[in-house]
Amino acid sequence: MDTAPARPAFRFDNSYARDLPGLYVESRPVRVPAPRLLRLNRALAEELGLDPDSLDAAAVFSGNVVPEGAQPIAQAYAGHQFGGFSPQLGDGRALLLGEVIDRHGQRRDIALKGSGRTVFSRGGDGKATVGPVLREYLIGEAMQALGIPTTRALAAVATGAPVLREVELPGAVLTRVAASHIRVGTFQFFAARGESDKLRALADYSIARHYPEVAGPDLAGAANPYLAFFEAVAARQAALVARWMAVGFIHGVMNTDNMAISGETIDYGPCAFMDAYDPGTVFSSIDHTGRYAYGNQPLILGWNLARLAETLLGLIDADEDRAVALATAALERIMPLYRAEWLGQMRAKLGLVGEEDGDLALAEGLLAAMAGPGGEGADWTLTFRRLSRAVAGDARAVRPLFADPAALDAWLPRWRARLAPGAAARMDAVNPVTIPRNHMVEGALGAAVAGDMAPFEALLGVLEAPFADRPGFEAYALPAPASFAGYRTFCGT
Repeated sequence: MDTAPARPAFRFDNSYARDLPGLYVESRPVRVPAPRLLRLNRALAEELGLDPDSLDAAAVFSGNVVPEGAQPIAQAYAGHQFGGFSPQLGDGRALLLGEVIDRHGQRRDIALKGSGRTVFSRGGDGKATVGPVLREYLIGEAMQALGIPTTRALAAVATGAPVLREVELPGAVLTRVAASHIRVGTFQFFAARGESDKLRALADYSIARHYPEVAGPDLAGAANPYLAFFEAVAARQAALVARWMAVGFIHGVMNTDNMAISGETIDYGPCAFMDAYDPGTVFSSIDHTGRYAYGNQPLILGWNLARLAETLLGLIDADEDRAVALATAALERIMPLYRAEWLGQMRAKLGLVGEEDGDLALAEGLLAAMAGPGGEGADWTLTFRRLSRAVAGDARAVRPLFADPAALDAWLPRWRARLAPGAAARMDAVNPVTIPRNHMVEGALGAAVAGDMAPFEALLGVLEAPFADRPGFEAYALPAPASFAGYRTFCGT
């Protein structure tokens, strides 16, 4: 049976497909045998101007029904994956259905993930499974609640068809909402092919959609709009990675094709949150060298942005030497910018008001105490949350987290001397009680794969209010038991 159009429910305005011919391939989602709605993000649906009660959600978000006005496309992009360049990646199991203008006047992509093969599938089946789809839903909503820019899940639908991985797993489709799906790798795709006209069109489109402040009509508002565009992307990315670091988030696969120029976190594959503080923490099963370890994320930020700068050289200036000089100067400002963003995050976490010269040493002093003498790091989330109880002098809640409490005891007086009234309340407003603890996530996903969504719903409810102390929910705030050591994540979506 042919795919039938749904009644109008989405007000699509598909500017990417309209304005950037040649940057995508039209495609259709593959029909699935028995779509079943696992979860609909009703609040997000309403934010997008949709009526959740009028949607045939299982049919639409499985790809069986293509909404009227949608123009499904697979976007082209390249990317450096663990440092090695792949000139053609693209949407191998995703389709951009189209764009809507939400209730706040913001343009948002609506895309299916796991909707079947495309011309970019590179031998893959184009499918996704229930566990990874719900992981992306869960982590994205947790990041949203933590105030970190992120793509979000609109729906998760089980397909009723098995997907063969190491074993048979239940198939699923995720519907993802993003400011856009334009990546550093999108620029790399056309730069690698020497398609300068398409590269310029992509840059102009990206400026108009995400950074209109850097250029006026016809790109005449800035002396060098493409350099200004790069600097604006760098600023957003620096702020984003600083926020990741502040909550102990490890992306796990910071390839250039997983770096959105909008400044949103995208692609929650082997991501995880750190329990015990250790800059070398790696969860991804494919990150054998620790390239994307927690402590390396700021370095990879700069590396990825250097790859973006390379694609823009011909736009920044026709004179190659001058373009390189301008881009190099911009790149040299990234690490100072990141460090300033990170220190701002740490000041907030420590309850500090204003800026003083000793703040960096104060933050680094706490991290040194948290690391401990034998690598037995203090729990990242619990340390900062319980530290607010030590403002008035009682450190009994936080001391047991430290392998060497003497190091904490030596640090506390310096910190207290820097505090202003109201520090405890300020700290509790930015330091979460709950994060997606890895053992809790795995338990909820395992139950969902087996057909029980109750643990997933319970965990999601807790993560949607991460700063609230709620009696009866203490177990969600505790780190994994010792038996959970050696946890690894996988690129499942």
